[in-house]
Amino acid sequence: MRNIIVKVHPSKANLQKEEQLAWKIAEIASDKSRPGADAIDMIINRIIDNASVAIASFNRNPVVSAREMALAHPKKKGATIFGLNSKYKFDCEWAAWANGTAVRELDYHDTFLAADYSHPGDNIPPIMAVAQQTQCNGEDLIRGILTGDEVHVNLVKGICLHQHKIDHIAHLGPSVAAGLGTLLKLKTETINQSVQQALHTTISTRQSRKGEIASWKAFAPSHAGKLAIEAVDRCMRGEGAPSPIYEGEDSVIAYVLSGKDAQYIVPLPEKNEEKKAILETYTKEHSAEYQSQALIDLARSLNKKIKNVSEILKIDIYTSHHTHYVIGTGANDPQKMDPKASRETLDHSIMYIFAVALEDGNWHHIKSYTKERANRKSTVELWQKIKTYEDKEWTAKYHESNPNKKCFGGKVKITMKDGTTIIDERAVADAHPNGLRPFRRNNYVEKFNMLTNGIISNKEAKRFLQLVQNLKNLKPKDINALNVEVMSKMHKKRAKKTTIF
Repeated sequence: MRNIIVKVHPSKANLQKEEQLAWKIAEIASDKSRPGADAIDMIINRIIDNASVAIASFNRNPVVSAREMALAHPKKKGATIFGLNSKYKFDCEWAAWANGTAVRELDYHDTFLAADYSHPGDNIPPIMAVAQQTQCNGEDLIRGILTGDEVHVNLVKGICLHQHKIDHIAHLGPSVAAGLGTLLKLKTETINQSVQQALHTTISTRQSRKGEIASWKAFAPSHAGKLAIEAVDRCMRGEGAPSPIYEGEDSVIAYVLSGKDAQYIVPLPEKNEEKKAILETYTKEHSAEYQSQALIDLARSLNKKIKNVSEILKIDIYTSHHTHYVIGTGANDPQKMDPKASRETLDHSIMYIFAVALEDGNWHHIKSYTKERANRKSTVELWQKIKTYEDKEWTAKYHESNPNKKCFGGKVKITMKDGTTIIDERAVADAHPNGLRPFRRNNYVEKFNMLTNGIISNKEAKRFLQLVQNLKNLKPKDINALNVEVMSKMHKKRAKKTTIF
């Protein structure tokens, strides 16, 4: 690995493209590195994971909307859409839009947290869609996804977006463009322009994750993936991009991020070095914001120690800066304490999540978010007793560079009405690679079977799982079949269709 210093340069300095971050990203996207067996194995896990959560969200409104929009763009030799028979093909941009929204809707797939937040699995829908439309094979797809994850993870390590209230999809656009460059075996210059275009077009604010969080939270990564496909398409036709997009005098760093005096350090592999950043990522056992995962597990264990939650006086959660200020009381967001809040807001409220998990001793991707559940009197009362605090030790653990020491949990102090206290902590989620029950292939398969049960047939489940686990050897026609068809009875029509298409 090498550390790339990224800073603003005045126009008169005429910074050579070879010294620009976008070019260095393009170099590793166009190199000839060979994927390792562990990385291939993890890609298979993540394709299974994506399919699981996408099918589970098949009839949720944002997913239906995205799919309906995609249906207006059929293409004879295009890409498939999750849930539909693979004989139906659609323009890869719109397939990426539909599939990316389905994957993201439940907030239930992989994560990587460092200087910023990310869901590297968001790279897969657009790269997969293009792979299907361009008749790529399993090896091509593997290399494309590995590049996407490599770029995504390392940008997240080096450049903090949320500090400036910029949504984390600004890292996703460049990573998808880079992954597509690898997939399609594009020249370094073409990838360089694509990465810059993709960044330029995918900058948006974090209001999408604050206040009354709307369904746009699910659409945002699919939109970034779609824009990245468009950027690559344009650049393959010889079009260029604003440059240098990171280091320029009026660039993203200069006027969107930390300013003209800022300096970032982005780690990247050497040219032809094995890409294995995907091995640093982790999935979710629970359908909620990742920083709640360890605390859900802690709440489940505390449930066994507390016979009557009504006897609780208050709950104090000591955790990292990120957790406190994004999903805790440090956000100063009344929506996070409101029983009438949207599902998207509730899964970004650790106060709500901890209250439900503590009461129920469990967490469910549907039942834990119903309006009835959120408005349960005992839950509302418990919910209001919870406060979060930043603990600098937990913040330091969160920012630890060593992945084996990095922590995303916290310490909980429960004070009972009789004055007794219960104190416990959880460093990482049980499903984390360093957790009590790290996720392995069998866990991904179990999650798939649990989330798709009653939605797809047993025959379809078996077909997909057998196919994806042979990813390295798949032919182009097989890549087209990396899709999951839901049973016809699950197709629900809207009562009234209102659309311009």
